[in-house]
Amino acid sequence: MFDLIVIGGSFAGLSAALQLARTRRPVLVIDFGTPRNRFASHAHGVLAQDGRPGSAILSDARAQLASYPNVTLWQGKVSQAQPLPSKKIAFNVSLDDGRQAQGRRLLLATGVRDMLPALPGVAERWGQTVLHCPYCHGYEIGGGAGGQAIGVLGRLPASVHQASLIADWGDVTLFTAGMPPLDDDALQLLARRKVAIEPVAVTAIEGTAPAIEGMRLHDGRLLPLRALFLAAPIEQASPLAAQLGCVFEEGMMGPVLQTDAMKMSSVAGVYAAGDAARAMANITFAMGDGVMAAVGVHHALIAEESAG
Repeated sequence: MFDLIVIGGSFAGLSAALQLARTRRPVLVIDFGTPRNRFASHAHGVLAQDGRPGSAILSDARAQLASYPNVTLWQGKVSQAQPLPSKKIAFNVSLDDGRQAQGRRLLLATGVRDMLPALPGVAERWGQTVLHCPYCHGYEIGGGAGGQAIGVLGRLPASVHQASLIADWGDVTLFTAGMPPLDDDALQLLARRKVAIEPVAVTAIEGTAPAIEGMRLHDGRLLPLRALFLAAPIEQASPLAAQLGCVFEEGMMGPVLQTDAMKMSSVAGVYAAGDAARAMANITFAMGDGVMAAVGVHHALIAEESAG
């Protein structure tokens, strides 16, 4: 019986495991190996790790965790998680390969999937020149004499805010075809931020991937761009939270797990951290979430043991 089973071994899950490992509690981490940021070649904005590949940061983290004798690392996919029929909180998890494990607490660090538009040229450039986070990639994209030509593909009402934000990194054009009509407030904001508006529909991204030559429009024009940002709706990457009966709330881009201040979900003993459980996401946020969840688990275990 592990004190904590962490499902998902990316930044949130590994951060949680490290914190609880240092309390000398037995911890199991189960990871399928598909972190959300695997499409990006480098991670930015991570203190002391700026510019390193995310995969290298995670590899170092796993190696450091493996040095703790109370930590077990499994590679695999959890297909089922359910509470054990006992008076005290405990869970059983089953993997696709038949392995099973029991834990007193669960941490869901299962992440989300970005739902990309079916626009030719997007998928092969995702995380390189087709992007969603200016704080992660804007510095490298922006700059240069006269600014850089950056596009924002309008998909949601939030695309107006995204375009106004990204204007700090270059000369922005917002492609509005498919968006609801822009109201006066949106038009005034875009004008103040010097964002150009292109109402003609985009048909493809052109150039030799991952580079972008420009956006091909429905009327035949090619509008030169260096990068394209888009607001990607999300979906939960794992069905486990729904399977356990956890409550979701609507985030900016889609459903995220509802948690309390210590990262416990609506189901007793089930915690959630990282992108699956927060509306605003990046590596640093995920790591902080994992730390908080581990502290919450530790406090809960102590309270349970003290109660007898």
